[in-house]
Amino acid sequence: MDRINKLFEYAAQMDRVGITLTRIGLVVVLVWIGSLKVFKYEDEGIVPFVANSPLMSFLYQEPAGEYRRHMNREGDLVPANREWHEKNGTYLFAYGLGSVIVAYGVMIALHPVFPRVAAVGSFLVVVMSFVTLSFLITTPECWVPSLGSSEHGFPLLSGAGRLVVKDAIMLGAAMVTMADSAKAYLRKTNASQQVVAAQERTLQTTSLWN
Repeated sequence: MDRINKLFEYAAQMDRVGITLTRIGLVVVLVWIGSLKVFKYEDEGIVPFVANSPLMSFLYQEPAGEYRRHMNREGDLVPANREWHEKNGTYLFAYGLGSVIVAYGVMIALHPVFPRVAAVGSFLVVVMSFVTLSFLITTPECWVPSLGSSEHGFPLLSGAGRLVVKDAIMLGAAMVTMADSAKAYLRKTNASQQVVAAQERTLQTTSLWN
């Protein structure tokens, strides 16, 4: 029993390690995924999510239903489809989105030096995760389509749906790092205020003796 309790004591002390790994994981995922937006296959892959979103569809030029006739499979190349995506604004939007996602990752990575910036970056990832999770409601491709099998529709997630639902983890991770960075910023601010107060007391004492 004592050995089991020791294991739980060790586990209880891993919270700081867990938060650090969570922050590193967020930075790696955000910078990696954001950087992939410079590649056309990745840009085309997010089209169904953006085209069907009431919040984002206006960023594309073509009607929402048009993209289904112009999707390239990953690794495939159909020049006519690429031309359609150029006109649709698929790539231009993705480049901007990728830059934003990378910026969020960099902001979170600044935690050791600028915890306030990191807290804001984490908050922005929380907002982004909520938007991404909304795709489960707005994007038909998130659910297994009815192509003959009785296994289709809610709650049967397709590949796209499984990709989206993982943002529930991203949401929780960003909340954890946001709280941790906010605490670090407040500690830093309080420490600075205490130093200033001590310096003022020293000056007052010195002035009394002079």
